[in-house]
Amino acid sequence: MSPAKYDLGTVTHEGQAIRLLIVDDEAPQMKALCDTLREHGYETTGFTAAAPALAALRDAPFDLLLSDLMMPEMNGVALLQAALQTQPDLVGIIMTGEGTIATAVEAMKVGALDYILKPFKLSVILPVLSRALAMRRLKLENAELDRRLRDHAAKLEAANGELEAFSYSVSHDLRAPLLVINGFSRILIEDHAAQLQPEARRLLENVIAGGERMERLIADLLEFSRLSRQPLTKRAVDMAELVQRVLDELRMQQPERSVEVRVDTLPAAMGDPALLKQVFVNLLSNAFKFTRTRVQASVEVGYRQEAGKTIYFVRDNGVGFDMSNATKLFGVFQRLHGVDNFEGTGIGLSIVQRIVQRHGGRVWAEAAVDRGALFQFTVD
Repeated sequence: MSPAKYDLGTVTHEGQAIRLLIVDDEAPQMKALCDTLREHGYETTGFTAAAPALAALRDAPFDLLLSDLMMPEMNGVALLQAALQTQPDLVGIIMTGEGTIATAVEAMKVGALDYILKPFKLSVILPVLSRALAMRRLKLENAELDRRLRDHAAKLEAANGELEAFSYSVSHDLRAPLLVINGFSRILIEDHAAQLQPEARRLLENVIAGGERMERLIADLLEFSRLSRQPLTKRAVDMAELVQRVLDELRMQQPERSVEVRVDTLPAAMGDPALLKQVFVNLLSNAFKFTRTRVQASVEVGYRQEAGKTIYFVRDNGVGFDMSNATKLFGVFQRLHGVDNFEGTGIGLSIVQRIVQRHGGRVWAEAAVDRGALFQFTVD
C-alpha cells in the first residue's frame, strides 16, 4: 500500500490526539500503515510482535488496536483479549486475509469491533477506523452517564436518609413541646377552672386550639414528605371500587351528612393503589367539606376521554373559589378559604398533585365563587 503524501490535521477526541496501536509481524506493512494513518491525523505506534505492544499498553493509553490476525507468537484474537485486560476501553480491529474471514468473525465475538481484509485499501480503512472510534466514544459516554446515574442515585439515597432523619426530628422534637403546652393548658382548664377568669380561660382555649392546629400541620407535612418518597408499586387499579371504598369511609366518619353522590363506571388505571386512593380521599374529603353549607350537597365522580387519555374528575356544588387564585391552589399550606369557616392545613391538594405527578400525570381545577369546583387529573 503506497501512503499518500499529505496531512489532513490531527484527529482528536476531547482535545486529545487519537492514538492507534498497530501490530503486524510484517514490518513493511506495519510501517506503511503507521505512516499513512499518521498523515491522516492519527498518532500511531507500531510493533511487529505482541509482547512489546502489550508492554506499550501498560505504559500509555491507546484508543484503538489494529492487529494482524495471523502472527507467530500470539495471534490477533489472543492479543486483543490480553489488551482488553489492560485497557478495557480499547476498541480492536482485526486485519486478515480472504482465507481467514471466519476466524476474524470469531474474533469479533470475543471483543473485536470489526475486521479489515488484506490487501488494504485506504478508502476502506478510514471509514472502519472512524466507525470504531465513534463506537468507542459512545461506549465511554454511556459509561460516564452510567457513572453519573450511580452517583446521582447515591446522592439521592443520602438525601432521602437526611430527609428521614429530618422527618424524625420534626416528629419528635417539634411535637414534644407541643404536647407539653397542650397538656399543661388542659390541666389548667380542668383542674383550676374555679381560679380562672373568663378571659384567662378563653386565652388558654386559644393556646390549645393553636397547639392542636400545629400538630395537624406537622402531621400533614410529614405525610406529604412520606408520599413524595414512597416507592411506586404499579398495577391495574379498579378506580370505581377504590372510589366506593373512599365514599364508604367518608360516610362512616360523617354519618350526619346527606350528600348526593353520583359515580360513573370508571375505567381502570395503572398505578399505585394506595397512592391513588389517597388522591380520591383528599379530593372527596374536600368535596364533602366545601359543600357543607349547601341545603342539598352534590358530588359527582366521573371521567372523559380526550386525545387518547382518560381524565378522571371530581365535581361538587360547594362554595368554589376565585380562579384568579388558582395558581396557589396546589401549593403547600396554601388556603383559599379562612380557617374559621373550613378546617384544614392546606396540604391536601399538594399531596394530590405530588402523587399525580409521580404517576406521570397532571391535575388541574376549574371553579367559580359559590358555584362549585371541578378537579381533573390524569395518570399515565
